[in-house]
Amino acid sequence: MAGVVTISATFGAGGSVIGPAVAEHLGVPFVDRAIPYTVAAEIGCSLDEAFDHDDRAERGLGRILSSAARLPNVTLGGDAYLPEHGFVPEEEFLVRTENVIKQIAERGGGVILGRASQLVLAGRPGTLHVRLDGPRRRRLANVRESLEVSEREAERLLDDNDRARNAYVKHFYRADPADPALYDLVIDSTRLAAPACADIIVTAALAMP
Repeated sequence: MAGVVTISATFGAGGSVIGPAVAEHLGVPFVDRAIPYTVAAEIGCSLDEAFDHDDRAERGLGRILSSAARLPNVTLGGDAYLPEHGFVPEEEFLVRTENVIKQIAERGGGVILGRASQLVLAGRPGTLHVRLDGPRRRRLANVRESLEVSEREAERLLDDNDRARNAYVKHFYRADPADPALYDLVIDSTRLAAPACADIIVTAALAMP
């Protein structure tokens, strides 16, 4: 049985719906927003700045490849790490994010959405790597329906989010997130209902040695 499931999903492919369903079926945590929260607390920066370096926050897309982020005057408290010159290099966010993912894998597992977790945990026994994707037109329809936005806004959101998620993986790992060789299972989640996709993933996870 897979103690860890990583899910890489394009925008509009239903990762934020399918992921929690898989986690519930497997009885493990679903990990998404918890990662930037943890990284922010460890580094001692604001949550906004952690999202600036995250691959799943729309407000941080324009700065995802910036060389550094400035720390605010007030941190989250405690023994905060304050880098020299008041800047947090992007590599610091990357290393901290990878450490959080590895800790999740070692402490009972979970379903991890995004953050190049399929590469961070590549080759780890008992880990199932899943890719969710689908044709652009069907993903656009999903975005319009779920967010209740115009077609123009849906296109902007889809393009910006896809660009950021691809840039994160390509910039830090020199890999193409669409490469099927990175995954054990690739699903067109715009073609199947979310519960059906979750069932497929759960079945595959339970069949893992």
